[in-house]
This record gives sequence, structure tokens and C-alpha cells, in this order.
Amino acid sequence: MLWVVRHGESIGNVADARAQAARAGRLELDVRDPDVPLSDTGRAQAEALGQHLAGLPPEQRPTAVLSSPFERALTTAQLATAGLDVRVRTDERLRERDFGAFDGMTGAGIREQFPDEAQRRDLLGKFYYRPPGGESWADVALRLRSLLATEALVLDGERLMIVAHQAVIMVLRYVLEELTEQELLAADREEQVANASLTRYERSPAGEFVLVEFNAVGHLVAADEDVTEEPDAVGQP
Repeated sequence: MLWVVRHGESIGNVADARAQAARAGRLELDVRDPDVPLSDTGRAQAEALGQHLAGLPPEQRPTAVLSSPFERALTTAQLATAGLDVRVRTDERLRERDFGAFDGMTGAGIREQFPDEAQRRDLLGKFYYRPPGGESWADVALRLRSLLATEALVLDGERLMIVAHQAVIMVLRYVLEELTEQELLAADREEQVANASLTRYERSPAGEFVLVEFNAVGHLVAADEDVTEEPDAVGQP
């Protein structure tokens, strides 16, 4: 079994929502992206996830946890597993997508200040567009394929939980479900990955990962009636 979790609401998500509402070109943040912490709501969401996991029968709980090393993801993983006898390991291949020169900018800001790049993104499409100094979704797919290949040798037979970021989770779906570029982008348009949501896979008899549940947030109702669904990835022209 495989669980995939998006981190809880971060102060970056809050700043992004404010910037979008104000049509600002940049988020008001004074920390680098890897150090962005959870908001109070995000911590409550992670704790609610932990209560849900602790309430599962022992044979259904995660036995191994891999997290992005970014503060918001690692804190989510630690809070969610506080009641479980499981070690949280970090892997930089689960980090947020790198936006390079556009880190901290809103789409409106990029379109205004870098119209040529916005046009280039429209031409290449979301999956293959790489911002200056940053990563495309295809780049993220390469590091996720590497992660799955190496961890498969270490975690054979384990029930694994991965804690990461929205773009990483969507690209992981692309890899695990063998989606086409068009299928992935259609899924991304249809539903944003909610903070502290659960996506669950089971193994088929043939060893393939089968999607059982995507973007489940029922465990968060008690913690936050209005679960944040803003993407943590900013800088999309």
C-alpha cells in the first residue's frame, strides 16, 4: 500500500492567496522556499491526519515514511506520525519543484515583467516548460523515477507514506499510473490537491499501483471546515 500526502497549509499558501486576491506580482515572504513553515491551520491539519492514521488498524498503518526535506512537508510528516512507531526519512528528490528566477512571483507578476517567458510557456505547455534556472514537470518526473527505483529495493513489503508538494504529487500520479501528458494536465485542471489530503494506492496481483483514492480530505473536517486548496507552487506564468 502507498499513501501520498500533501503538506498542510503553509504561510506560503496564505501569502499566495493574499497576493492573488490583491493581484500583486510577488508574495510577501521573508524566508526561502525550503524554510516556509506551516500555518496554525496547517499544523492542525497535520495533527488531524495523525489522528486518522493512528485510528487505523495496525495492519493498515504506514510502516515507512519518506518526506520532502522542505520544512512544511517534514513538519507535516512528523506531526502526522507522532502517534505511530515509524521513522520519518527525508529525500531531496521529493522537494518542491524549483521555480528558479520566478520563485516567489505570481503568474500575474510573471506575465507583466516577463511577457516573453509567458509566451514561451504557452507554446511549450505546462509539462515541458522550464522557468529560467528552474525545473519543468518533466524534470520532476525524472527524479521521482529515480526515487521509486532506489526505494523499491529498500522498502519491499513496507506500507509507505510519502509527504510532498502539489506538483510532486501530480507528477507522481503521471509516473505511477503511466498517464500521458494530456491525461495528467486534464487531471490537474479538474482538481487541485488539497493541503494535508490523502491519495492512496494499492498493489495489483501483477505488482502495479492502482489508484484507490485521490485527494481525500474527510479526516480534516474536524480540524478545518474550509480546507485550503491553493497550490503551493507559485510562479506559473
